[in-house]
Amino acid sequence: MSLLDLLGRRWTLRVLWELRDGHALGFRELQSRCDGMSSSVLAQRLSELREAGIVASEGGYLLTDSGTELLEAFDQLYRFSKRWARSA
Repeated sequence: MSLLDLLGRRWTLRVLWELRDGHALGFRELQSRCDGMSSSVLAQRLSELREAGIVASEGGYLLTDSGTELLEAFDQLYRFSKRWARSA
Protein backbone atom coordinates (compact mmCIF):
# COMPACT_ATOMS: atom_id res chain seq x y z
CA MET A 1 0.00 0.00 0.00
CA SER A 2 2.87 2.39 0.70
CA LEU A 3 4.11 2.06 -2.89
CA LEU A 4 0.65 2.81 -4.25
CA ASP A 5 0.42 5.80 -1.92
CA LEU A 6 3.73 7.13 -3.23
CA LEU A 7 2.81 6.53 -6.87
CA GLY A 8 -0.55 8.25 -6.35
CA ARG A 9 1.02 11.49 -5.19
CA ARG A 10 0.87 14.38 -7.61
CA TRP A 11 3.82 14.46 -10.05
CA THR A 12 5.39 11.16 -8.94
CA LEU A 13 4.57 9.30 -12.14
CA ARG A 14 5.73 12.27 -14.23
CA VAL A 15 9.11 12.25 -12.49
CA LEU A 16 9.47 8.53 -13.18
CA TRP A 17 8.45 9.07 -16.80
CA GLU A 18 11.08 11.77 -17.29
CA LEU A 19 13.78 9.51 -15.83
CA ARG A 20 12.80 6.50 -17.95
CA ASP A 21 15.62 6.75 -20.52
CA GLY A 22 18.36 6.01 -17.99
CA HIS A 23 20.22 9.30 -18.34
CA ALA A 24 20.91 11.25 -15.17
CA LEU A 25 19.13 14.59 -15.06
CA GLY A 26 20.00 17.58 -12.94
CA PHE A 27 17.37 19.14 -10.72
CA ARG A 28 16.70 22.13 -13.00
CA GLU A 29 16.55 20.02 -16.14
CA LEU A 30 14.12 17.62 -14.50
CA GLN A 31 12.00 20.51 -13.27
CA SER A 32 11.87 22.04 -16.76
CA ARG A 33 10.67 18.72 -18.18
CA CYS A 34 7.90 18.59 -15.57
CA ASP A 35 5.87 21.57 -16.76
CA GLY A 36 4.55 23.61 -13.91
CA MET A 37 6.03 21.65 -11.01
CA SER A 38 7.31 23.82 -8.20
CA SER A 39 10.85 23.26 -6.95
CA SER A 40 9.58 22.42 -3.47
CA VAL A 41 7.26 19.68 -4.77
CA LEU A 42 9.99 18.25 -6.99
CA ALA A 43 12.43 18.21 -4.08
CA GLN A 44 9.82 16.43 -1.93
CA ARG A 45 9.02 13.82 -4.58
CA LEU A 46 12.70 13.15 -5.27
CA SER A 47 13.33 12.76 -1.55
CA GLU A 48 10.44 10.28 -1.24
CA LEU A 49 11.57 8.34 -4.32
CA ARG A 50 15.16 8.19 -3.03
CA GLU A 51 13.95 7.00 0.36
CA ALA A 52 11.91 4.29 -1.37
CA GLY A 53 14.97 3.16 -3.35
CA ILE A 54 13.41 4.03 -6.71
CA VAL A 55 15.60 7.02 -7.60
CA ALA A 56 19.29 7.66 -6.94
CA SER A 57 21.12 10.97 -7.01
CA GLU A 58 24.54 10.21 -8.46
CA GLY A 59 25.67 13.04 -10.69
CA GLY A 60 22.01 13.87 -11.22
CA TYR A 61 18.82 11.92 -10.70
CA LEU A 62 18.25 8.54 -12.28
CA LEU A 63 16.25 5.39 -11.72
CA THR A 64 17.75 2.64 -9.61
CA ASP A 65 17.45 -0.98 -10.69
CA SER A 66 14.24 -1.13 -8.62
CA GLY A 67 12.95 1.98 -10.39
CA THR A 68 13.62 0.43 -13.77
CA GLU A 69 11.88 -2.76 -12.67
CA LEU A 70 8.90 -0.69 -11.52
CA LEU A 71 8.62 0.95 -14.95
CA GLU A 72 8.77 -2.47 -16.58
CA ALA A 73 5.85 -3.53 -14.38
CA PHE A 74 3.88 -0.57 -15.74
CA ASP A 75 4.14 -2.11 -19.20
CA GLN A 76 1.65 -4.78 -18.18
CA LEU A 77 -0.73 -2.09 -16.94
CA TYR A 78 -0.32 -0.23 -20.23
CA ARG A 79 -1.19 -3.35 -22.23
CA PHE A 80 -4.22 -3.98 -20.02
CA SER A 81 -5.40 -0.40 -20.48
CA LYS A 82 -5.18 -0.77 -24.28
CA ARG A 83 -7.32 -3.92 -24.19
CA TRP A 84 -9.75 -2.28 -21.76
CA ALA A 85 -10.10 0.86 -23.90
CA ARG A 86 -10.96 -1.21 -26.97
CA SER A 87 -13.66 -3.09 -25.11
CA ALA A 88 -15.18 -0.05 -23.38
